[in-house]
Parts: sequence; structure tokens; C-alpha cells
Amino acid sequence: MFGGWSPVLRKICVYYKKLRILGYRTEKTYLDWVKRYLHYCIDHKMDREESSSVKLYLTYLAVVQKVAGGTQNQAFNAILFLFRNIFKKELKDIKDTVRAKNKVNLPAVLSIDEVKLLFEQVYGTKRMILELIYGTGMRVSELTRLRVMNIDFGNRHIVIKDGKGGKDRIVSLPKKVEEPLRIHLSKVKEMHNQDLMLSFGEVYLPPALARKYPNAGKEWKWQYVFPSSKLAIDPRSGKIRRHHIMNQSVQRTMKAAVSSAGIPKKATVHTLRHSFATHLLMSGVNIREIQDLLGHKNLETTMIYTHIMREMSETPRSPLDML
Repeated sequence: MFGGWSPVLRKICVYYKKLRILGYRTEKTYLDWVKRYLHYCIDHKMDREESSSVKLYLTYLAVVQKVAGGTQNQAFNAILFLFRNIFKKELKDIKDTVRAKNKVNLPAVLSIDEVKLLFEQVYGTKRMILELIYGTGMRVSELTRLRVMNIDFGNRHIVIKDGKGGKDRIVSLPKKVEEPLRIHLSKVKEMHNQDLMLSFGEVYLPPALARKYPNAGKEWKWQYVFPSSKLAIDPRSGKIRRHHIMNQSVQRTMKAAVSSAGIPKKATVHTLRHSFATHLLMSGVNIREIQDLLGHKNLETTMIYTHIMREMSETPRSPLDML
């Protein structure tokens, strides 16, 4: 299927499976970039194990493909992983590689009235999911991976485990969704009990944890808060499990709600996270606290919301209105 470079891909797949050092989505992304890089080397008759080939490929992405800076970095990380772990080499002399430019665009933010209108278009669990993202500032992937044990009703907070950068953090549990969430979890528990009766009911656990506690995957506390409606075969282990809902399903819900509300903005699920931060800033919450709630490593990343707030605040009157 992959011509002369299929042995390399097979070796990578075995390496991933053995170490499980990457998330499943990251693994798929890295494999895709490795395929593209190897295909480029074949087409241009270049040695795939030479740093000069990597330099030319990254330059090609920036100059010909005109990819964004983040996309070029993603390709570089995948190829770096290939060189270090498969070719057992270090990349050299690529400092002067042409870098793709990152556009500095202010993210779309909904007004409070637009958020209210948006929620009026959605019902049940789908509405609760969007409300949780807006009410906590979670990323969509963080919400879909939530476990039952991450919800602390007693202290009214949610523990977000292994967020971006491998960091944990705590966000407040919005009072508005507390009771709907309790009802939702009672239904999820009924479904889990039915799965156990059918000899299923196991969810994915990190490899080290699964080895240490072989039966933990069937315990209630480890179940996903928002599980899939169907059982499925785990692509890595081959076991039949109930996975969490997909990020794409939440994106589809958001897209339909934006369309139904007639909101003329390019709003995605991530827009709710931007709106969360901006609205907190507008209400007087300290920028450092917002940084912690969002899980940003650098304050500079959070500072973009100060620019958005200025855009949304009252601007000077137009001279046309003074005539």
C-alpha cells in the first residue's frame, strides 16, 4: 500500500503500540505527516534519513503549500519523532529553514445575549455540554474525556486531568448544570450496569494504570461522563469498550445551534472558551486567575482577551456622528 517505505511505517506502528507514549489522535497525526514526508522524498529522489531532506520538505510546506506556522511545527515534531526513535539520528543544520508565518487574528467571541440565544436552540444533554464548555472554559477534548471521578459535587468543582501540556487544573462546577448533570450521570450509571451484565463495561485506561489495576476499567468512577451511545472495538487493544463521545459530535451540535440562532459569526465550540475568558475579564476577574482557569502556560496567551475586551468595549464616537 505504501510502496518501498511501508516497513518504516510498520516499525513506527509497532513502536507506538509498544510504548504508548502518544495519544491516539497524536499517533494518527504523526503517522500522516510521516507518510507525507516519505512520499515527498520518493517523488524528489532524496535520502529520507538526511537532515537536508527535512529542511527542503519544511521549506516546501511554507513556500509552496503555504501552511500556517502551527501546521509546519506539527510536521516538524512528527519528523523529529521519526528521526529520533526510528532512524536513531538527530536532525542537524535546519536552523535557517524557511518558517511559515502565523497570522495574528483575534478569535471570535459571542456576546452574552448571543450565548443565551445559542443555548435556546439546544436541549437536553447537548445543551448541557455546551453550557459546561462555556461555564468552565474547558476545551472540547477535555470535556469529552471527563471521567465520573472528575466531577466533585461536594466541593462544586471539576478536575480536568491531563489537559494540554499534560497539566491538571480545577474549574468551578456551574450551579446551573449541577442538577441536570446529576440526572444525566444516573442514566449513564444504568447504562454502565447493563454493560456489566453483558460482560462489557470496561473503558480505556492509561497503560501503566491498567497494568497496576487490571479491573479498574470496569469501576464506576473511571467511566466517561459523556459516553458513546454504542459499544465499539478499541483500535489499539481490540477490546470491545464504550468510548466517550467524539469531539466532532459536539462540533456538529455547535454548528447547528449557531445556524439556527442566526448568529453571523464564525463560531465553533472553541468560541465558547474564548467567550468564557472574555466575559470573566469584563466582569473584573484578574487576568492571572483566568490564565489558571484556562490552563495557559504563558500569560501572553491569555493577554489576547484584553485586546478582545477593548474591541467589545465602547469605542470613541465616529466623527460622522458629530456632524
